[in-house]
Amino acid sequence: MAEKLTHINEDGEVHMVDVGGKIVTQRQAVATSRISMSQAAFDAVKSGNLKKGDAIGVARVAGIMAAKNTSQMIPLCHPLALTKIEISITPDDATNSFEVSALVRVEGKTGVEMEALTAASVTALTIYDMAKAIDKSMVIGPTQLEQKSGGKSGTYNRE
Repeated sequence: MAEKLTHINEDGEVHMVDVGGKIVTQRQAVATSRISMSQAAFDAVKSGNLKKGDAIGVARVAGIMAAKNTSQMIPLCHPLALTKIEISITPDDATNSFEVSALVRVEGKTGVEMEALTAASVTALTIYDMAKAIDKSMVIGPTQLEQKSGGKSGTYNRE
């Protein structure tokens, strides 16, 4: 049986998936992103010496807010009562970059992959916003799902 897109009905129209009949399970997703920048921008972000303030702290809060508001930005995502959001931002001195990781959990009827991906993306975008006065050539990516668990499709781990 061929895979089919779940957000397309039999008539080819976009619709929101009905999760009413699904059982509530513990679900988790982890997504990552990376933002690379000049040495000057990296040093300023890492030390917290930006005119706009603490980029790492602001980016962490932005990632949390993004996960909580994913259904308002991605049209066919269900609003979810998330039970955990953890954003980590790790400097990589060798590459003048920051690795962003977003872990999201819910006890629900649908997964949290989009919430984790949105959180990782917005965290990296916020670092860009905070440091763009120093370096407009920063690069974001890749942004990707690393792991998901729970639900009918089971567990996924990026190899």
